[in-house]
Amino acid sequence: MKSPAIVFALILGSAVLAGAQVPVPAPPPPATPAADLPSPPAEYTYSPGGRRDPFMTLTRTVTTVTTGDRTSAGKGLEFIAVDDLSVKGIVLSNGTYVAMVAGPGGNKQTYTAKAGSRLLDGMVQSITADAVVILQQVSDPLSLQKQRQVRKPLRTQEEGK
Repeated sequence: MKSPAIVFALILGSAVLAGAQVPVPAPPPPATPAADLPSPPAEYTYSPGGRRDPFMTLTRTVTTVTTGDRTSAGKGLEFIAVDDLSVKGIVLSNGTYVAMVAGPGGNKQTYTAKAGSRLLDGMVQSITADAVVILQQVSDPLSLQKQRQVRKPLRTQEEGK
């Protein structure tokens, strides 16, 4: 059996150890100040190369219009390229034709277009009972024509069969 003095010493020793504080490690040395960093050359410019700005919010709709590769991030008829436009229907309203059109990729959103409506790279010239005629801006620098007429029929040959 253990003597009461040993038990008392063990209890007293554990109490002392429990109350002792553990030394806190020293903080790391401060980071290198900005003055010690090399500065970029004077002729340096940042080119994003198609990447988004990492500091821009992702919840905001960004309006990006580029007619060369037909990229657009906005909403509305003016952000649909002529080549991506599909005619869903044509209605006679107050003596004038109005077209119901949609964008690329089976877009669920349908827009109404009248004669004179602006597109990403063109303008609706006229609307007939069976087609929409668009005046498209040609962005090819080697082309002699700067505009061309594009006819978008209500029904294509594949749909009619």
